[in-house]
Amino acid sequence: AGAPAPPAGPRAQPGTAGPDAPVVVIGTAGVRWEDLSSLATPNMWGLAQHGASANLVVRSVRSSTCPADGWLALSAGRRAADVPMEQYGTCRHLDEADQGGAVPGWSDYLGAAAAASYDATPGLLGDTLSQAGVPTLAVGPGAAIALATSAGTVAGEHAYASTSSVRLQDQVAQALPGKALAVVDVGAVRDRNRPLVPAPSDAPSATSPLSEPAPAETPSLPAEEAWLLKSPERGLQVAAIDARVGAVLAAVRESAPHATVLLASVADSGSVALMQLLTGDGPALPPIPADGAVFDTRSTRQPGMVQSTDLTPTVLAMLGVDVPAGLAGAPLGVTDDGRSGPARVAALDDTNRHAVEVKALVGPFYSALVLVNLLLYGVVTLGLNRRMLDGAAARLEGHGPTRARMARALRSRRPAPLLRTLRWAAVIIGAVPVASYLTNLLPWWRADSPASAVYALTLALAVVIAAVALAGPWRRRLLAPVGVVAGLTAVVLAGDVLTGARLQVSSLMGIQPQVGGRFYGFNNSSFSLFAAATILVALCVSDPLVRRGRRRWAAAAIAVIGLVATVLDGAPSIGADFGGPPALIPGFLVLALLAMGVRLTWQRVLAVLGVTAVAALSFSVVDWLRPPAERSHLGRFVETVLDGGLWSVISRKASQNLTNLFGSTLTLLVIGGIVVVVVLLTRPLRREHRGESSYGWLTGGDTIGRIDRDAVMLRPTLVALGTTFALAFAVNDSGIVLPAIGISMSVPLLVAVVTGWLLVHGVAESGELPDAPDDGGRRPGEGPEAEPGPDEDAQPSGEVAQAR
Repeated sequence: AGAPAPPAGPRAQPGTAGPDAPVVVIGTAGVRWEDLSSLATPNMWGLAQHGASANLVVRSVRSSTCPADGWLALSAGRRAADVPMEQYGTCRHLDEADQGGAVPGWSDYLGAAAAASYDATPGLLGDTLSQAGVPTLAVGPGAAIALATSAGTVAGEHAYASTSSVRLQDQVAQALPGKALAVVDVGAVRDRNRPLVPAPSDAPSATSPLSEPAPAETPSLPAEEAWLLKSPERGLQVAAIDARVGAVLAAVRESAPHATVLLASVADSGSVALMQLLTGDGPALPPIPADGAVFDTRSTRQPGMVQSTDLTPTVLAMLGVDVPAGLAGAPLGVTDDGRSGPARVAALDDTNRHAVEVKALVGPFYSALVLVNLLLYGVVTLGLNRRMLDGAAARLEGHGPTRARMARALRSRRPAPLLRTLRWAAVIIGAVPVASYLTNLLPWWRADSPASAVYALTLALAVVIAAVALAGPWRRRLLAPVGVVAGLTAVVLAGDVLTGARLQVSSLMGIQPQVGGRFYGFNNSSFSLFAAATILVALCVSDPLVRRGRRRWAAAAIAVIGLVATVLDGAPSIGADFGGPPALIPGFLVLALLAMGVRLTWQRVLAVLGVTAVAALSFSVVDWLRPPAERSHLGRFVETVLDGGLWSVISRKASQNLTNLFGSTLTLLVIGGIVVVVVLLTRPLRREHRGESSYGWLTGGDTIGRIDRDAVMLRPTLVALGTTFALAFAVNDSGIVLPAIGISMSVPLLVAVVTGWLLVHGVAESGELPDAPDDGGRRPGEGPEAEPGPDEDAQPSGEVAQAR
């Protein structure tokens, strides 16, 4: 057919499409940018050279999207899906609408939407267009779903989609004149062993002069046997789709040369979720440079990456029809990326490849992160326990010279080398999360072995960060590892959200585009790291102030850090995190109160929660007050509440929360982190223990004081972290994931503080401590101003009393 020229005619503003300049949506499924080439797919390739293009995220209700799901998303403007067909391992074959326009399986679609928790209304697009009096044309079964009304009948004119490209061209050319919107289903590409099969509930369509015999490739076996069929080779299927696309484009050039064309692949080709193709051109779109551009949208804020739910408001906006409130997407815009057509196709394909490669590596990465953390926790809680070491040594004795040497090593009272090793290991582990984001600065996914490349880069960066933390001029400071690693984590994540979240997209701990949950701001993992990092930074800033008796200055510093962190996280134009501020604000308020020496009573706790509720909701209300087209998901949540959809949101998030709690290995990470904090910080090193303790051998059998006299803000920080993690767990659908991710960074850094504290206090190779200082038995940082004693708590006076 040859590469089609872009639609002719002058460009207009969005909203000017109509019968003389219609919008034509060509829909398919399973077509990705990697499928395109100038020789194999000349029609799709030609449209992409001069138009605007993007990767289309088609994620629906389930992990992969069937053709029916994709067309329902266009119909509803929200995530919607067909009934599950797991028993066949594939998707429903779509039948043509009958003579009266009734869509087969519509009751299934309505039932599935009602059972899901996404407040989808199949038929919304058809109802809206009917009410606005927009003349429409639906060609093919998917198009009939997209333009059906809520009653399940096609709005406007409808026709079958011929499998013959010549006949399809004639159909569209004859029916398009006079229509303001035409939607054409040109078929789907399917993976091998994933053909479309008839659904058990489908009733035979009524005989209609609009329909023709089913195409030869449509499975005719019973549904329970259809999965045995194999789809044709992918290249052949894509070539057939391209021929039909060319037929529609030829019909458009013939009968409506001023039309605006959108070509969208609205579903996956199998059970693996992948980003799909979207391209378009025409006068109803924003101005597009001669060499083409990329689509953008407020729903993703990522140029070149849009969602299928953006198509509905885009079509309505081009037609000049008011967009109903509550839609999940936003109209498409255009951004000049400065690339030529072929370079743009290659870049979009590279973006999809990046997302594909990282998705397979996320699970192993988290498993490894859990494992190394649990190993560290095990060594700290069990490997430093003198009784356990002696017991292991006793079991090894008498079983040969090798085991005897191991037994002597276990009985050795030389803790310094072990403590130094543990300190380095702990800081490296704590630096792994931020290193996993920084690896996206390099194109690791293009390596011959992407897995080896990304894991090696992450580990190497973590080692470099640990070296900076432990070998810099600040290396002798107790909180240096915390300050360097947590500070770098906070700066990297804050800078990333301020510049478009580029590091988070397709990173090991960041945003997975195929999931379609979040594309900008803070995702749940990033928020958890950011919250833990900023609280730990507040620890490092406030601790020296409190030790000098400047409690008000310490509280002010904490408040400033907390305010900046909360604004970055909760502002709709930056972090856009609905569940973040309710967890961040109480953590910083508690930390500030404890820094001032204020006791936490029930009345004060309730006051903290009240302030939190008002401040957190204000972000959503401010966003809701903006025009509907400019709202983020924060403002749409308020709209959902006002429309009575709060319970569906709560039930969906609670269900996901419980699923993560009992079905994730990250739960073990949380349990292990809590055990370490309890065993290592609240027992026995927090007390003044001598050699009779299981951990007393680390101190040379002498009293070394309490760690919270050298780091007076350590215990308040633990309370603040616990508060933030507990609330993050309660108010977010990811549940246990949030405290687990925060623990993966904060607990290793706390272990580094404890091991460093033991080394600073003179634990030598012999295990002996230096002579006690001539300061009344106190060591540096143990002065009366370090922390209020019982008498001061009982009778507060001065600055502390006023604060209380």
